[in-house]
Amino acid sequence: MPEAVDTESVLLGRQADVIDDAEHSRSEIRALLDSRSDAVRMKDIDRLMSLYSPHVVYFDVVPGLQFTGSAALKARFLQWFDSADGSIDMEIRDLNILAGGNIGVAYMLNRTSGTLKNGRKVGHWVRATVCCRRSNHRWLIEHEHISLPVNFESGSAAMDLVP
Repeated sequence: MPEAVDTESVLLGRQADVIDDAEHSRSEIRALLDSRSDAVRMKDIDRLMSLYSPHVVYFDVVPGLQFTGSAALKARFLQWFDSADGSIDMEIRDLNILAGGNIGVAYMLNRTSGTLKNGRKVGHWVRATVCCRRSNHRWLIEHEHISLPVNFESGSAAMDLVP
């Protein structure tokens, strides 16, 4: 006679595997975001671009409406890097990561700061959402959306807000 299977134990075991996988995925995505911050800080364009999908769609706070594909995004990042005298600091705060299967989403506040080539010190907080996909056992950023709140009375971005 076949051995009885405790269905509840099997399901709970699978649920634990799913939870462990989600926690592992969140940890890997956090490492991806930390690597992104390090690459920005060092202005290491090759390392930074290695974290993005070749088909990335990037919404930035600067014109145009979007940067599509790695060549367009690389040109945008190089323009940003060239505007800074020295490193660009990037701080992540209030990070939330959702992950399941091969898809992960992170939303956070980022503060970038540094000194422009004209000597002016700059720094502001932005809202960021990063959508990732795991492919070949590796997470890549498929979409990133950076935004600033808008003061509708003045018609300008609210760049002085702090968390």
